Amino acid sequence: MLSFTGALKVYVAAEPQDMRKSFNGLAAIVSDHLKADPYQGALYAFTNKRRNRIKLLFWDGTGLWVACKRLEQGRFSWPTPSRKGQTRVSLTPEALSMLTDGIDLKGARMRPWYEREE
Repeated sequence: MLSFTGALKVYVAAEPQDMRKSFNGLAAIVSDHLKADPYQGALYAFTNKRRNRIKLLFWDGTGLWVACKRLEQGRFSWPTPSRKGQTRVSLTPEALSMLTDGIDLKGARMRPWYEREE
């Protein structure tokens, strides 16, 4: 299980990606397709078409981290964009932990008093 701090900004790529990509390839996707700077300390999550793999890209100030997980069975419950043409979805660190642990985010909801501003 991974643990993320509450101040961490988390972005999920809306479209499936090529899981053969690593540090430079994923950083290029963040720059070119997600229109963000991969070196600003946010965490970026990517999945494949079958949604049985996930890769995380994170800059910690000294270098890039890439973590990956392959499910032996089942699929990740990937969030869908709220607007047409949206390339990334913002998640809380808690929601990312639920996603990586196999919890369906569609049925889970945050209580109004717990919601955070971006």
